[in-house]
Parts: sequence; C-alpha cells; structure tokens
Amino acid sequence: MEDILRELPNKAKEKHAENKKFFSKLKKKPPKNLDYVMQELHHEEFERTDCLECANCCKTTGPLFTNADVERIAKHFRMKPSQFIDTYLRVDEENDYVLQSVPCTFLGADNYCSIYEVRPKACREFPHTDRKKFQQISNLTLKNVAICPAAFNIVEAMKKSIKI
Repeated sequence: MEDILRELPNKAKEKHAENKKFFSKLKKKPPKNLDYVMQELHHEEFERTDCLECANCCKTTGPLFTNADVERIAKHFRMKPSQFIDTYLRVDEENDYVLQSVPCTFLGADNYCSIYEVRPKACREFPHTDRKKFQQISNLTLKNVAICPAAFNIVEAMKKSIKI
C-alpha cells in the first residue's frame, strides 16, 4: 500500500488532463444511466479495497464538519458544541468548520477511526464516487483521485465503461 500511495499523486497528475477532458464531456452530456454505472463501479472497487489498509484520506485531508456533525460528535463526547469546536475545529477561508490539523485527530495508529459511528457526513460519503448526479462533483473527484487509490481506480474504470 505504501508504494501505491507514494505513486498515486504522480499517476493522478499524469491522468489529470485526460480526466479533466473526460469530465468536461460528461458534464455536457451525462448518460442517463450514469448514477447506476457509478454505483456499480463504486461497489465493485470497494469489494476489492480495504480502507483500513490505507486511510490516506484521514492522513492527508480533513473533512468539512456540518452543524449536524458538530452537534452529533459533541454529544458523543458529552461536550457542548462550542467546546467541541474550540477543541478540534477551526473555520477555513470558505467559512467552513474543518479540523485544526491533519492527520485527523480521531485516526488511530491502526487506521481505525475513534468516532466511526458518529463520523462527519463527508467521511461517511468519501470518496463520493457513488453519489447521485456524479457529474456535478468533477472538481472534487479530480482532487480525490490523487488522495484515494479506490477513487483513482473507479475513474479509470469509468472512462472505460462510459463512452462519450
């Protein structure tokens, strides 16, 4: 896994122009069955991929925390939301709550998440490759292929499956 993660940013960079062109076409004319295809590709990839072997998303990026996330996680810790925010979060340049630092505070040495049951929505949905109206998040996906080996594989499979 270490080799894959070391090579991933370069592989993503090599494919960036090709992916950007593909997503541009996809946005203009998404196939009617796109959501179905993406859910299938996502499911197939995660049959083969164990996130616990990687956790690169948790090690290199931080999720956005919605107000609902803050409330739920604060309750889990038996803290007031304001106390949770002061302890773990900061407001970024887009006025969103994000972690004060990465890797994620809640990631253990074994790659397990200590708040997995109450984790933020962004973590539950990552890498967003099974999302409805997938073509609307192409910029996010272009970033995620450099972070997540599964997202990279899904996009490569997608380019083979969807002819545009």
